[in-house]
Amino acid sequence: MTKTFDHGGGVRSVQVPIPDNPLGHTLVYVVDTGRGPVLVDTGWDDPASWDVLVAGLAACGTGASEVYGVVVTHHHPDHHGLSARVREASGAWVAMHEADAAIVRRARETRPERWYAYMADKLAAAGAPEEHIAPLRAARGRRTLPGLSPALPDRDVAPGELLDLPGRRLRAVWTPGHTPGHVCLHLEEDHPARLAGRGRLFSGDHLLPEITPHIGLYEDPDDATVTDPLGDYLDSLERVGRLTPAEVLPAHQYAFTDAPGRVRQLLDHHEQRLAGLLALLREPLTPWQLAERMEWNRPWADIPYGSRNIAVSEAESHLRRLVKQGRAEPLAGSEPVAYVAV
Repeated sequence: MTKTFDHGGGVRSVQVPIPDNPLGHTLVYVVDTGRGPVLVDTGWDDPASWDVLVAGLAACGTGASEVYGVVVTHHHPDHHGLSARVREASGAWVAMHEADAAIVRRARETRPERWYAYMADKLAAAGAPEEHIAPLRAARGRRTLPGLSPALPDRDVAPGELLDLPGRRLRAVWTPGHTPGHVCLHLEEDHPARLAGRGRLFSGDHLLPEITPHIGLYEDPDDATVTDPLGDYLDSLERVGRLTPAEVLPAHQYAFTDAPGRVRQLLDHHEQRLAGLLALLREPLTPWQLAERMEWNRPWADIPYGSRNIAVSEAESHLRRLVKQGRAEPLAGSEPVAYVAV
């Protein structure tokens, strides 16, 4: 059953399912403009998800062929997956921040064996056991990587710009952290129910009512720059809190108010988590060992293979923050590199 919701003021949402994922669905927003609807995100590239999106657009009084444009909050497949199909059906433009567009280009252009080798080397450097790395080494001969041919966007989203939505005021707010090019979208119009605050914010995965988004690493295998995605995320949270939107329209779960309050909760959560990691780092630990000891939504033994890779990436992003703050440092001479609190 297709579920849609009218948020008022020419904004509706469609629940587009994510196959085999506990998140359940992505909220695709349909924004009326003077040139036809513009979508904020599109949902997962799956035939059943496409059918739900088409039915949802019909329930909103429009159709896939009428879409004028697509603004992608970030490159993840539950947000960007159906962008190509929407563009094929309508001729719509697809816009994304350049930092995430670069990841899309890299995913399309890099040979699969290069990715498998890079991932194996990264995990080895993080201290992963050989039995975890072995499947990646064995996969180097594969010629395809499933799900890594996303649509190339044809427009950049520049921070601070008013996007091409005729008759609307939708401003891009660059919020790196969850991904390097994540953007929130500030609808600078009075709230239709006259709620106190400054318009509405399409928050993607940056600000969710009950979930703390994953903070991982998205790096170019040929670029040795050491990034600080958690630091970027915390700075971005404060930026969004200062916007004081009347309502937040996230990509998952449900719409909510009091963005500054939710921002404070997330800032406190990350500070508490960093303090907990410092306690673990009283003894030297590699990123893999730290991930094994961190608190997740299930015991480490129950975390599947792919999710362990994500967990290690998150552990490393937290380690980078602690090192940048001068609260931890790599242990000289350790191989693979272990970190310890200072």
